[in-house]
Amino acid sequence: MRILLQFPEGLKQEALKHAKKLEAEGNEVVVSATPTFGACDLAIDEAKNIKADKLVHFGHAEFHHVDFNVEYVSYPIDADLSILERSLEPLRPFGKIGLMTTIQHIHQLDSVADFFRKNGKEVVIGKPYGFAKKSGQILGCDAGSAASIDRNVEALVYFGGGMFHPLGALLMTTKPFLLIEPFQGSVEFIDKYREIYAKRSRGKILASIDAKNIGILVTTKNGQNNMPMARILKNKVENAGLGLKAAILVSNTFDFGSINNMLEFDAFVNTACPRIAIDDTDRLRKPLLSANELNEVLRIQAELKASKK
Repeated sequence: MRILLQFPEGLKQEALKHAKKLEAEGNEVVVSATPTFGACDLAIDEAKNIKADKLVHFGHAEFHHVDFNVEYVSYPIDADLSILERSLEPLRPFGKIGLMTTIQHIHQLDSVADFFRKNGKEVVIGKPYGFAKKSGQILGCDAGSAASIDRNVEALVYFGGGMFHPLGALLMTTKPFLLIEPFQGSVEFIDKYREIYAKRSRGKILASIDAKNIGILVTTKNGQNNMPMARILKNKVENAGLGLKAAILVSNTFDFGSINNMLEFDAFVNTACPRIAIDDTDRLRKPLLSANELNEVLRIQAELKASKK
């Protein structure tokens, strides 16, 4: 069997080990060297190009159905649970908490919940939602399991590594949000980032008020491509009666240096991974908007035009 292996950046150092293991079993193994941003970014084209029989994707669970033989290796990681003791004091005012984590720690979520229950907390874990497949699982682009329980808890708790995943959940919720990071050894509320990112969003909208030419970004990644939305947004921009122009800009992985060279555009709109319009705004000289932010820009432009009549 010819197999293509695909690893996210944090696991690429494991590539040779897994390749040799599969070769010892009689397979021909090729390793993808391109970046991947998750199970929304499968190397299907590469696999078909080399006539692979199977793609093995490491580090993520299934995101969406594809017409190819894909095996997912979620790569569970055992984090040190002793850090949970340090969360009891900051969580003392809250009797009912919601828990979430990533696929790497989903196997530990029951143990985390048991710890809090033994210490007098009522624990709520959200059901699978959107692209997530496990209860309590969140993705960088899908925090539905957190948002769905926001109104039913007094505080939210994320257990796992890094800020990428909990930031997405934070921006979709309203309750106090505690980050328990076992690898950095940090326990802290991260609620301040809600206002920080709200101010960034308002700044991008205000910076786009005079925009006349809009570039709409579309990716060809199999789990992020949203050409239908791009067409809708293009029509909305050009039919708003504001004298605006729009063009759809397509790429697989966006090269922001190249996009910066498109000087005719006054602002860009993201239709790919929703985190691009949150995390990558500083990489472009012009505003990088979400679809909702574009709608707000069009609304304000229409009001300004009407006020001048």
